[in-house]
Amino acid sequence: MTTSSSSTPLDSIAFIGGGNMASAIIGGLIAQGLSAGRIVVVEPFEAAREALHKNFGITALAQAGAELAAARTVVWAVKPQTFKQAAQAVAPHTREALHLSVAAGITTHSIAQWTGTGRIVRAMPNTPALVGKGMTGLFARPEVDAAGKTLIESVIASTGQHVWVEKEDQLDAVTALSGSGPAYVFLFLEAMTQAGVDMGLPQAQAYQLAVATFQGASELAARSDEPASVLRERVTSKGGTTHAAITHMQATQVPEHFVQAMRNAESRAKELAAEFGK
Repeated sequence: MTTSSSSTPLDSIAFIGGGNMASAIIGGLIAQGLSAGRIVVVEPFEAAREALHKNFGITALAQAGAELAAARTVVWAVKPQTFKQAAQAVAPHTREALHLSVAAGITTHSIAQWTGTGRIVRAMPNTPALVGKGMTGLFARPEVDAAGKTLIESVIASTGQHVWVEKEDQLDAVTALSGSGPAYVFLFLEAMTQAGVDMGLPQAQAYQLAVATFQGASELAARSDEPASVLRERVTSKGGTTHAAITHMQATQVPEHFVQAMRNAESRAKELAAEFGK
């Protein structure tokens, strides 16, 4: 994997699908200075179109049309099961564009067949993108040149950090790790909060303590050159309170179960590709 960050001026951009992830990117682009007039969204649900127009002042279409031909970049933010159908309507207008897909599981091979172009970057973002703290894995087909990658980076930069992977199947691992990862954090937050309540703390206070602990520990890890194992050992004095908790987790194979859970997520990502990528 390689990491990088850069920006380049954006021309017009089209979004196919106007859900949470599309909204996160749109909001970030507008905050970066992109004019709302350069953004168009195809979104079949009227309530979603009205919300997009109200929140961002952008053009939202009920279906694909000639308006898409002006887009230099097309962002696919549709559900995997509707991608192929959507592409059939969009492809005639966007074959000259650079395509960015944030649809889980759909391979660039399938997207190339459906859109009629190989200029495709596939992305696996996560929900912290909604607050500008996302992590996105990116894979580019050989047809995407350096300028195209830079253009995609300028789009993704509005949502947080990114990494480029060298092989497309590595995105399944990204999906299991960071794509699904926020749910793992939320699960631990639920458990930590419940433990706090069980030990006598008010729920709001227990939740505040749990959230702040994750935020602080993550920031400490991000700023440190040392691996997580060393950071963990530094707060795990033998015979102490942390040691009592960690040894219980290890004895009940919590780490091993966690790794297996992520492998299950990876397997499901592969299944989605096989199921919806035909």
